[in-house]
Amino acid sequence: MINAIPSYDMGLTNWGAIELGLYFIVIGYYILLFFYFILKFRTSKKMYWIYFAGVTLALAIGRIFFMLYYFFLPDPAASVENPIGSPVTGELLLTVYRLATFFTWMGIASAMGVLGILLLPTPVDKEREIKEESKIKQDLVVFFNNDKRRLIVRGILILIPIIVGISVLLLNNELFLDPDYNIAYQMGYDQSAYLIGKTPGGRFLNNFVFSPLLVFLIPLMFFYLAWKTFGVLRKSYALNGLGFLLYFAGRIFQGVFDTMGWPHMEATIPPLLIIASLLILAIANNVEQLK
Repeated sequence: MINAIPSYDMGLTNWGAIELGLYFIVIGYYILLFFYFILKFRTSKKMYWIYFAGVTLALAIGRIFFMLYYFFLPDPAASVENPIGSPVTGELLLTVYRLATFFTWMGIASAMGVLGILLLPTPVDKEREIKEESKIKQDLVVFFNNDKRRLIVRGILILIPIIVGISVLLLNNELFLDPDYNIAYQMGYDQSAYLIGKTPGGRFLNNFVFSPLLVFLIPLMFFYLAWKTFGVLRKSYALNGLGFLLYFAGRIFQGVFDTMGWPHMEATIPPLLIIASLLILAIANNVEQLK
């Protein structure tokens, strides 16, 4: 019979409480932006806004799972030096981590959907001036002047993050389990063949290979669009690029500060960067030409 998960105090430090509070604010902004983009879709009927709504909804769900993983589920009494944690709790933490990472990748997939529409607009889109259309598509106009080709490329852009996210759910536990949790919660997995340095192979590929590629690709493409356009569209694309860049910077700094053992920086800088990124994204998409 499976034992019940033990109940215990969260054991938050002062910095941990500040970090938790800031991430509640982050989730609130995600939800507000989700409804904002849904309302934009209702007035314009453009898939652009559905994709943007998908970004905020998926990242909100992912952040909730990350908060469970870091704040609400761990046993504060369990550690590598004191391995008294329940294996049931350890398995639950691993599942929650997988789900958090999966929904983060679904948010990235939605962002790639936004980029697909902007980089490969359809000829019937009347809301962009002809000059802007020709500037954006001048290098690809011959190949992509075909509806099927555009849809295929858009689908591939969205499919790549989805495949990565699904792989996080399906691959071996040893690839994603935190080695310290493996000891602290007496889980008994042999991870020796799955480690790259001290990091599980799945986490290594996710955090240091696949994520950085898209971390730089998404803002870079928005900056490219800003360079190719002018006026309010240039401002909108540039602000979108800056917003996504700050969001990913917040995610990166969280890991950096955790590794360096700077709890005061980890508790404040990453969530504040994410909040700033969401405010910039709201401003970037509040222009008349993108209704």
